[in-house]
Amino acid sequence: MAVQGCRSVVDQLEELDLDMAIAKQMKNRPRRAGKISTAETADDTGPVGLMPPNFDADYVAGAVEPFLLSAHFIAETPSLPMIDLALSKEKAVPIQLWGMLYDGWAPDPERGGLSVFMQGYENRGQDNARKRIYMSATTPDLIDTKYRTKITHFYERFLADANAGKPMMRPYFENYIDLYWNLHVGAQGSEIPAEARQFSDAFNTVLGFWFPTSEIVRSAYMQARKAREPLKVWLDERVQAILDGQQADADSTFVFYWLKNGGLGENFRRIDIVFECFHNFLAFSQWGNMIYNVAARLEPRRGDPKVRAWFEKTMKDGPDRSDDGAFTPLDRFVMELFRVISPNDGSYSTLRQSRATLRQPRAAFAAMFSGAVTPHAAASMNPRHWKNPTEFDPDRYKTAPTSLDNDAARAQQIGFAQCPFPVTSFAVKDGRKTEMVNSAFGAVYPVVDGKAHPVCDTAGFAPFGFGYRRCGGEHLTIEFVKEFLRAVWRNRISFVGLDIAEPRKTPVNPGTVLNDDIAFERKA
Repeated sequence: MAVQGCRSVVDQLEELDLDMAIAKQMKNRPRRAGKISTAETADDTGPVGLMPPNFDADYVAGAVEPFLLSAHFIAETPSLPMIDLALSKEKAVPIQLWGMLYDGWAPDPERGGLSVFMQGYENRGQDNARKRIYMSATTPDLIDTKYRTKITHFYERFLADANAGKPMMRPYFENYIDLYWNLHVGAQGSEIPAEARQFSDAFNTVLGFWFPTSEIVRSAYMQARKAREPLKVWLDERVQAILDGQQADADSTFVFYWLKNGGLGENFRRIDIVFECFHNFLAFSQWGNMIYNVAARLEPRRGDPKVRAWFEKTMKDGPDRSDDGAFTPLDRFVMELFRVISPNDGSYSTLRQSRATLRQPRAAFAAMFSGAVTPHAAASMNPRHWKNPTEFDPDRYKTAPTSLDNDAARAQQIGFAQCPFPVTSFAVKDGRKTEMVNSAFGAVYPVVDGKAHPVCDTAGFAPFGFGYRRCGGEHLTIEFVKEFLRAVWRNRISFVGLDIAEPRKTPVNPGTVLNDDIAFERKA
């Protein structure tokens, strides 16, 4: 396959700023060895069946080559709810995706912005400041007073009578895009430009179908690149409207709190706010996966009878009652669904290279394109953490340790000389009496008006990650699924598996494509 006139990823090693030592080694290697898949050959001498021959040269060099050179290693299953800093979050994005996020096919955070989800702890500001600013927009009080109505309206549209009896994931995503932008910048319906919808569709397609050697991924990838710049311009205008006080109900958007609590400082620049708004398509991609899999377990014919029994018991006995624990019965039911479904496979890290590796150019080169995944499902199902790991048991969270429990005394009890992550507090600046604090293992959680809202802080509850890297939208995501279950119960909804010869393929998560073969119906 001829890929003429294209700058290979190898040629961009120094610009990537990943490791100057490796770049120097690669630069000094013979030219032939330093070029990857860029030599001119006859059309019939290239690899057969690898990819279509008409792929753009830039796409091959920017997405396909890095992907083919990369490898994902499995890191150890944690015994404690934390990931050591040796497994870094710095630029921890699967390497073939950079071209969807930046113009130059490589990370350019200084000029293009960045997300907390791709930044190392050491670069986030004092005591994980960027994560705390991000999470200041997703606290339980804001969910109750600012976001819940938006979520319930989403379910009213998604679960409308007109959608009953049909494959449910298409109407889910048709309405999800409005909810997504309404939460971020207060836009919905005709206020959302075509480029925003195109980027969303393309981004999800690339994530789900994953392999850049396929035509469906290439086409979506290039659509995302085309739509990204107009999307960023629109987002910047929305940010300015919120800054100028021109956005109605601005305090019902994430951007409002990122502006107030980040102060447009170095730990959450304006360009980072814009970037975070569209990068969250990756962070929130598990929502659709979760809705489908919850419905699948509640489906009478092919679902899980234990899950259905627990659902009925939870809703009948008072789902939101306080029973002196950190979590309500409905909290615990949803948390257990997340534990067993595990919609996010793992926490992705970049690899820190040893001097020995740097002395081996081939190994060093391979490591540049690779990462390690700390597995979620393996931790959640590990018998080290639970006496009954394979049983569906929401009551396990009645006694499970929380981020409030895991303080300095707990760290010493385990045997640490000091907290792995010093317990500190970040007071928000938006007028609320809210602080973002952390456990001894680094997990950030809010304290609102003196009341802590902790998370389950054990390695056996892994769907949202571990420690300082834990998902910044955990409370919101839990509430999103809780509202789904409330709507199902309130409207007497049941689910039915559809016997469709060729169901529509629906991308929902990195490397995950579902068959759209479940419908909902209302009981008489």
